[in-house]
Amino acid sequence: MSAKTKIVVLRMKEIIYTAIFAGLALLLIALFLIMFGRDKASSPSETPSQEASYIPGVYSSSIRLANEQINVEVTVDASQITSVALKPLSESVAAMYPLVEPAMQDLAGQILQKQSLESITSPEDQKYTSAMLLEAVERALAKAALRPETS
Repeated sequence: MSAKTKIVVLRMKEIIYTAIFAGLALLLIALFLIMFGRDKASSPSETPSQEASYIPGVYSSSIRLANEQINVEVTVDASQITSVALKPLSESVAAMYPLVEPAMQDLAGQILQKQSLESITSPEDQKYTSAMLLEAVERALAKAALRPETS
């Protein structure tokens, strides 16, 4: 016989290790697909649900800054946010807290553009002021949101 027969000897330990590593690799790939595939798959379905329905009107939430109280007023119609503003913003508050007004203008622009409070960004020097104002806007929008009827 001219054919050269090769004999391969596999040890059981090597087969077990290979099977374990192959199983772990498949599990890791499945986890990556679930984690990253879910974001892409759920994004289109989230878009219609982000179109919140509101009870039209002007809603406010108050913020206390030292001895001054200012209101964040959010105006909404049935399907969108139409304006976000600080009322009343006295000169003393503007002088004592100079970041409040620019932070609110920046947030209002983003909120009106996105029609959502998701993915709102703020400059590093205004992050605490923006977070405080964003909480007030969120409280006002909670008052404006339609609540499902309970039986």
